[in-house]
Amino acid sequence: MVLGRCTSVMFLVLTVGSMASLQDTAHAENPIRRVVKLLQKMQSSVEAEGEKEKKLFEEFMCYCKTGTNDLTQSIDAAESKLPQVSSALEKAEATKVQLEKDIKQHKANVADAKKTMATAKALREKEAAAFSKESSDLKTNIAALGKATAAIEGGMAGSFLQNAAATAVLRRITLDAEMSSPDREMLSAFLSQGQGYVPASGEIVGILKQLKDTMEKTLAEVTATEEEAIKTFADLMEAKTKELEANTAAIESKLERVAQVGLEITEMKEDIDDTAKALAEDKKFLAELAKGCSTKEAEWAERTKTRADELLAIADTIKILNDDDALDLFKKTLPSASFLQTRDSAQNLKRRAIAVLHAARAKRRIPEPRLDFIALALQGKSGGTFDKVIGMIDEMVAILAEEQKADDEKKVYCESELDATEDKQKSLERKVDDLGAALEDTKGMIETLTDEIAALVDGIKALDKSVAEATENRKAENVAFKELMAADTAAEQLLSMAANRLAKFYTPKLYVAPPKQELSADQRIAVNMGSEAAPTEPPMLVQIQQHGAASVAPPPPPETWGAYKKKGEEHGGVVAMLNMLKADLEKEMQEAKVEEADAQSEYESMMSDSAEKRTLDSKTLADKESSKADLEERSLKLGEEKTATMKEAMATADTLKSLHLECDWLVSNFQVRKDARAGEVDALKKAKAVLSGADFSLLQTAHLRGSK
Repeated sequence: MVLGRCTSVMFLVLTVGSMASLQDTAHAENPIRRVVKLLQKMQSSVEAEGEKEKKLFEEFMCYCKTGTNDLTQSIDAAESKLPQVSSALEKAEATKVQLEKDIKQHKANVADAKKTMATAKALREKEAAAFSKESSDLKTNIAALGKATAAIEGGMAGSFLQNAAATAVLRRITLDAEMSSPDREMLSAFLSQGQGYVPASGEIVGILKQLKDTMEKTLAEVTATEEEAIKTFADLMEAKTKELEANTAAIESKLERVAQVGLEITEMKEDIDDTAKALAEDKKFLAELAKGCSTKEAEWAERTKTRADELLAIADTIKILNDDDALDLFKKTLPSASFLQTRDSAQNLKRRAIAVLHAARAKRRIPEPRLDFIALALQGKSGGTFDKVIGMIDEMVAILAEEQKADDEKKVYCESELDATEDKQKSLERKVDDLGAALEDTKGMIETLTDEIAALVDGIKALDKSVAEATENRKAENVAFKELMAADTAAEQLLSMAANRLAKFYTPKLYVAPPKQELSADQRIAVNMGSEAAPTEPPMLVQIQQHGAASVAPPPPPETWGAYKKKGEEHGGVVAMLNMLKADLEKEMQEAKVEEADAQSEYESMMSDSAEKRTLDSKTLADKESSKADLEERSLKLGEEKTATMKEAMATADTLKSLHLECDWLVSNFQVRKDARAGEVDALKKAKAVLSGADFSLLQTAHLRGSK
């Protein structure tokens, strides 16, 4: 339909031009033949336009096909890629989680290995100390037993018994060694005798040899056990060292792998997001392309049908006009003079031009004073010419063209500005949403860090409290150890003094005189003044006989007893008991020393571990506080950026509102204004043609005939 209207307008314009030229041409050419030529020219023009539009349509459809194929391939590739990348992302995230678990386990293994190595080292040192003491005691005992056996077998038992150090070792062996009660009593009795003792048999020697053999066997076993323990310790330390190195290497490699996998995860997430956005855009473009191509096919079918109808109408018209009977009829009814009669009277031209202007004004919704002014000018007297009115028409046509050009430019400006401003507002709104999400994430991270920092501070306080409590406990244990050692030492010295006192009476040769006590300055002054010095021996109870004022000769003494016999056997048992008590005290002190050393070692290890943990926690605390400060700074910047972006979005919204106020009326009424303006131009051109003497019917109107 549109093509038909455009063709009709073209036909009218061509007709106006041709009719103007016909006024001054000769009457030689048949007017019907001229009409047929015009129709044939129209036919050629329509066919040429059809060929041109067909080429454009084929190029457009080729673009549709190629673009559709490209978009379809892109969509298929994206739809195929998304599940693969998502699956790879899930695998990478699972790999990262597993790597983090492995790193955590490796770290635990490292801590366990270090703890095991420290425990094994402490135990080895403890075992080595125990072995050293036990082997030393055994070697001392074996050497003493060997000397005692050799002395007894050589008949020097008496001189041997006078050796206090040798007899002390044998007494301790008598108390500690495993033997029968008769053997222990016999050996104790032997050690309690003086120089004059001569063994009646080899029983003592047999007991001593048996003890020596037993101790040598025990020493061999203890030595073998110690060697095996040393080998086991070395194997354990070697295995744990390898385990420690392997776990440390695994931690380093897996930490590097975690960083690499984290980077891959970030890249895959960005790839998924980009691919999803591209897929959505491709689908949207494909739908729009399919719609546009379908619409264009329908338009082409409609245009092809309209053009075919137009060509058929032109062909039928040519056929009608070229028919021989029609030519004969035209010769009879339309002579050349009547066909070329195109002039009307001036008054008739005025009426026709005014009618055209009034018809245009009636179609216009908004009054146009300029049309009324031209119509008013036609009402006046023209003196037979319309040059001034025609000039006014040309000027008004130019003004309307300028107005239409201004509207076209304004419409393009409004559409581009509205699109750009709307896109900017959407971008700013998305940016505000993104900044809000980032701000919420940052605040969540700050809260998490605050909780972690509080937990670290509480942990450090608890660690400091535990260290203080452990220190107090260690001090208390050390005080208790010193008190125990002082008490046991005093008890041992007291027992030695008791045994020495008995030896002074029963075995004077074994008696050890106390060292001469040196008087202090105060004591020396007191002695010089006539006082007694401090006693060097324990006070003894003595009987003091009170003498009477006068003494009488005593009567003869009564009979009492015979020669004094010392309690040698009882003395040996008491000495053995004292030695046993001293051995128990020594054993208790040795155990206390070992326990004190172990406790001190554990305390120092605990202090070292606590210091290391506190240093690590303090560093972690500083790092987290630094991270929190950075996040708080970022949160502040995000808040400021969000506020600025919101202000910019509000300003953009105001700008968009202003654009709508400025452009909505023009855009919505653009086509109406354009059509009205085109109608005005058409009317003005028709009026000009009328005033120039053209006739739109192309045929001799019945106007003149009617006027006759």
